[in-house]
Amino acid sequence: MNSAPPTEHKPPTESNGAHTTEPVPTPTYPAGAAPAKQARNPLHGITLEAMVVGLAVYFGWDELGRQIPIRCFQIDPSVGSSLKFLRKTPWAREKVESLYLFMLRERRRNA
Repeated sequence: MNSAPPTEHKPPTESNGAHTTEPVPTPTYPAGAAPAKQARNPLHGITLEAMVVGLAVYFGWDELGRQIPIRCFQIDPSVGSSLKFLRKTPWAREKVESLYLFMLRERRRNA
């Protein structure tokens, strides 16, 4: 057993070997010229819940389960169970996002 007293943790400083860095300047833009964040992203501002609800309304749960064969869409489907699974599973979320984009294109094409 180690009987040495616990050592006190000290934050890094120049005297104990920490490197100092100058602050990184933030870019400045002329008025109205700031880059638009997410300007070309059609999913910007759309929640995962809105995607699942939109897909369920557009396709129905049966067809949604055929398009993306995951249990939360096939067996006793609900928005809650789907969100829980999709938030933990990146590959499934990507499939939902892709199908949602397809649905948006189809709606525009048919309008």
